[in-house]
Amino acid sequence: MARSLSLAAYMALARRGSREAPTFDSPRPEGELIWAHAPTLEKAAALMQLFTLLEAQRPGVHLLLTTPPGLPRPDHVKGNMHWQVIPEDTVPDLTRFFDHWRPDLGLWSSGDLRPAAIEMAARRDLVMFLLDAEADALEDVRFRWLPDMSRSVLHRFSRIVAVDQAAAQRLGRIGISRANLQVSGAMQEGGAALPCEEATREDLAKCLGNRPVWLAAMAQFDELGMISQAHKAALRLSHRQLLILVPDDETQGAEMAEKLRGWGWQVARWSEGQAPEEDTQVLLADTRGEMGLWYRLAPVTFMGSSLVPGFGGRDPYEPAALGSAILYGPNVGRYLNAYSRFVSAGAARIVKDADSLASALNTLSAADQVAAMAHAGWEVSSLGAEVTDEVIEMIQDTLDLGGAV
Repeated sequence: MARSLSLAAYMALARRGSREAPTFDSPRPEGELIWAHAPTLEKAAALMQLFTLLEAQRPGVHLLLTTPPGLPRPDHVKGNMHWQVIPEDTVPDLTRFFDHWRPDLGLWSSGDLRPAAIEMAARRDLVMFLLDAEADALEDVRFRWLPDMSRSVLHRFSRIVAVDQAAAQRLGRIGISRANLQVSGAMQEGGAALPCEEATREDLAKCLGNRPVWLAAMAQFDELGMISQAHKAALRLSHRQLLILVPDDETQGAEMAEKLRGWGWQVARWSEGQAPEEDTQVLLADTRGEMGLWYRLAPVTFMGSSLVPGFGGRDPYEPAALGSAILYGPNVGRYLNAYSRFVSAGAARIVKDADSLASALNTLSAADQVAAMAHAGWEVSSLGAEVTDEVIEMIQDTLDLGGAV
């Protein structure tokens, strides 16, 4: 297509670098590297979920995930994932970025379109896919002072996946060819089930028998008192109930165990090889990488880092994908859209303090209540799975062809 004067003007303005050149915490990994940019934590969760599924089919692939300035580090960035804030939209900064990472494929989740980044990727013949394209996200106020900027930028994508017909129609008006556009819906946001060692799960399930269990996941030390009070109240109705407590910071395990024992609880520490016995009231699961095990054992999960401010909550798709009903506190700004989606479906319930947490636990002692919430959560977490599969197939085909489309 003809060179856009609007984009040329933008690129001319972008030739000046930022005051601080971008730095990189790690070298480029060996093998294939996919660069994915997410404008929000929800989009980041969807992209990391897509990568986890892709990695199972394509061992050795790596992910470089970028997010805008001001957005915190996403949860669950694993060893073969690299995260950094995207550089400023300037030619010198992006040149350093691309020279360092040399990605084999680019994925851009709808929103936060950065003309210089997208243009420089195109100049390096990097195949780029725009995913989850939404009509509202295509109306970027930054482009209004440069005519046709949206069309110029969007034409740099080899493939655009729209979430609905409204987005597709908007893209059509911009001038995007139907040959480069498909309407598939939105990708799932972190909905795949976390793994666990089945033998360990079977042993623990046998050990617990028919004891009722609830889980407090990614709990902060400052939430410990409220969680303890709620468990004490819940035990009045179900004296054999077990609390599985997972600290957000596993290094606080010893401190939490001391505090809980000081309050009179019978505690078993998983990190010390202690399994729950009949008189165990709290299983302190102060290890990393075993959340898939705990979600499978607990029909009800309270998502911690949410009763006290400053932590923003944790990803609700994790328990939902494994059939655990969700309780959460009011401070979930990092995942507000996700929690709102689960609440609307009847899959999650907000609690504000120890009393409301205890009340919710008592309500969910009824099997039918738990089953209804768990089923609703599973349905929400499963939405978009087909879209994710389609995108994975697109990625596989492109990488197999050496980046050609």
